Amino acid sequence: MSGTAMPAAGTAAPIPEFPQRLGHPKPLWMLFMTEFWERFAFYGIRWALVLYIVAQFYQGSGTGEQPANQLYGAYLALVYAAAIFGGYVADRVIGYQRSILLGAAIMSAGLFMIAVPNQEVFKLGLATIIAGNGLFKPNISTMVGKLYAVGDERRDSGFTIFYMGINLGAMISPILTGWLADKVFGSEAMPAYKVVFITSGIGMLLSLVWFWFGRRGLAGIGRPPEGGEHRGRVLLTLVGALVAIPAIYFLLTIDAATLNWWVLTPMFVLLCALIIAEGVREGKTQRDRALAMLLIFVFNVLFWMFFEQAGSSFNFLADKIVDRSFGDWTFPVAWFQSVNSLAIITIAPVLAWLWVKMGRANPSIPRKFGLGLIFNGLAFALLMFALSSLVDEFGKIPFWTLFMVYVIQSVGELCLSPIGLSMVTKLAPVRLVGFGMGGWFLSTGIGNNLSGIFAGHVSGESGMTVQSALSGYTFGFWLLLGAGVLLFLIAPLVQRLMHGVK
Repeated sequence: MSGTAMPAAGTAAPIPEFPQRLGHPKPLWMLFMTEFWERFAFYGIRWALVLYIVAQFYQGSGTGEQPANQLYGAYLALVYAAAIFGGYVADRVIGYQRSILLGAAIMSAGLFMIAVPNQEVFKLGLATIIAGNGLFKPNISTMVGKLYAVGDERRDSGFTIFYMGINLGAMISPILTGWLADKVFGSEAMPAYKVVFITSGIGMLLSLVWFWFGRRGLAGIGRPPEGGEHRGRVLLTLVGALVAIPAIYFLLTIDAATLNWWVLTPMFVLLCALIIAEGVREGKTQRDRALAMLLIFVFNVLFWMFFEQAGSSFNFLADKIVDRSFGDWTFPVAWFQSVNSLAIITIAPVLAWLWVKMGRANPSIPRKFGLGLIFNGLAFALLMFALSSLVDEFGKIPFWTLFMVYVIQSVGELCLSPIGLSMVTKLAPVRLVGFGMGGWFLSTGIGNNLSGIFAGHVSGESGMTVQSALSGYTFGFWLLLGAGVLLFLIAPLVQRLMHGVK
């Protein structure tokens, strides 16, 4: 999933002698659980957002699907954009520990706010979640990297364990929140979506409490930068976040296309220009590597544009067009969101073994990206087949088709997402690795915003139908397949620009 952890570049400060647990520094397990509960909260609301918007603010009318999809895409895009600023605040202003605590508190408030059945409060709650996530998400991953020396051979293993925390939280939360919404506080016909948001808010509070008590074991790792110990900086950061919330709210209310072309794209272009300028300053080799990285960012936008249908149009597909009945029991819509995490946990070790086993035949970075796009395209090919050939007399497609779409997309994600994060640390100019990572997240954010726009087209003005889904997903298949094949064809050129980086 898009919340993949990223090893930090290390720190000049000496690494404390931590107590060990299961072969790793003891604080790793505290960070594991902190991230588990944060992802529990974040993915707990993922399945319910667009369905809730339509049910609560459009009285269940299909005309609400398009604005719901676009708002969801804008929300995700701004989550990634906010991470750029959150990393800077932690680095230069209040340190990682305080940034994580402040971000967790703000996110908790936002999650409870979206349970209020008022459209303006709902959007303000989303803006609050975005502000808090920007302070939390990039910095919890960085903390993991600071537990290990740069050359520590356990480093990758530690991040693998941490990544399991991400996926376990993301796997369990839709199952629990879906069960609570359908079976305990609501029904299949009328899910109690507010309970989903409240449960996610409680999960975020657990993340906050877990880190609050566990941070003492960090032995100073992530403390404020030199000269920044004064608590007044935390207050100023809080004020800054509170001031940012209305600005984020405004960005959520504008047209999704306007957000893309007048906010996100200019940010991305400026960031790319800074990276290219620094690459030119460092010489031809670094310039070429920066160009290769930025070229792959473009393909990254395409991947996430279609992958994130999982949180938007696929939910409407599951709700309206997929046959989820198994006798007297109906598979909850929410549970489809857990398939990705389950597939990641199951397939990731196999794929990691395969890359090593292939040795010199291991595909290059651009070809792995090409594989990611092609697998994503194959998921849409399955939907094309189902919507054109497997629709039953009730206008439904078989359950297994959407289930396998999530699995196939997960294979594509594993070919692309972890590889891309590693690529940035290898190709970005030395002085601008942070900016390079910002470019990666921003390209992902642009893709997410486009995903909402695309999902809106899939639903159309009156709501999703078999025909509108078939038309939209057919377009997705051909664009993904074409992009994947193109990247395969130009892979030797991109590889030459990388100057030996594998």
